Amino acid sequence: MDYKDTARQVLKQIGGKENLISAAQCATRLRLVISDNKKCSKKSLEAVDGVKGVFEASGQLQIIFGTGVVNKVYDEFIKAADIQASSKEDVKKAAASKGNLFQRFIKMLGDIFVPIIPAIVASG
Repeated sequence: MDYKDTARQVLKQIGGKENLISAAQCATRLRLVISDNKKCSKKSLEAVDGVKGVFEASGQLQIIFGTGVVNKVYDEFIKAADIQASSKEDVKKAAASKGNLFQRFIKMLGDIFVPIIPAIVASG
C-alpha cells in the first residue's frame, strides 16, 4: 500500500484541506473534524486502499485503518493537508465546538455532572 497516495485520496474525498478543521489518530483510526459533511463522500472513502470502515461519532469522521497502518497514513495525511498534528483531546474540543447550541448545552451539563456521579453513588 502506498501511504502517501492513501492519505491524498482521503484528503480529496473529505473535500480537501479547506474542509478540514482538525485531525488526530488513535490506535486504529484517523479521527477528523470537517467543516461541511456534505462535501464528504463516505462511499468513496470506503473504497480507498487500506480503509476498513468509515463512520461518524461525536462530531468526528472516523476512518478505520488498523493498528500500525494508521500511524503511517496519519503522518502522510498531515503532510498532504499541511496541518500540525493534534491530540485526541484537541479533536474532541473541535468537534464539540462544531455542534449546535442544544448539543453544546447537553455536553456542558454532562461535563458538570458526570464527575460527581461517584460521590453520589458512594454516599448512597
